[in-house]
Amino acid sequence: MATQRIGLLFGSFNPVHTGHLILAEHFATRTDLAEVWFVVSPHSPFKQAADLRPDAERLHLVQLAIAGNSRLRAEDIEFSLPRPSYTIATLDALRQRYAEADFVLLMGADNLPGLPRWQEAARLLAEIDLYVYPRPGSPLPDLAAFPRAQIMAAPLLDISATYIRESLREGRSIRYLVPAAVEAELLK
Repeated sequence: MATQRIGLLFGSFNPVHTGHLILAEHFATRTDLAEVWFVVSPHSPFKQAADLRPDAERLHLVQLAIAGNSRLRAEDIEFSLPRPSYTIATLDALRQRYAEADFVLLMGADNLPGLPRWQEAARLLAEIDLYVYPRPGSPLPDLAAFPRAQIMAAPLLDISATYIRESLREGRSIRYLVPAAVEAELLK
């Protein structure tokens, strides 16, 4: 069986929104990636867990958002790994489970400069290709320290889960910020 390149888009997806979906669809249809997987993280070591929806609920919302798109997938592998979640441990677990896949890490330009502080960063940087996409308000990083990274053109979208959560708390519309099925679930 031929090796498939799979893009990994990590996040809390609290909640998943249109920006995530447009980005995933862009990478799944305009690059060499066969699929993009939304790796739903229970708890990032760089974020507070206080405002986080339950894991199963965030996974369910991603599944609703991508229903019917065979190139996008929701992945819950981090739910069974020790917390907080470290990308290198997740990558090891994914490689063990899906030996035929060649994984590529998708990340925003704003996150790349912090990557050297990640758990086992040197190993991660040596073992996986990075597709870095522009982020509004963030300069494109110097890739000299990241030989396996490449800047990829992608739509610039400034939609945040924080804005969506604030809108929900204030009783304001989130229409078009999230897919209709996600909106219906969030408004229950």
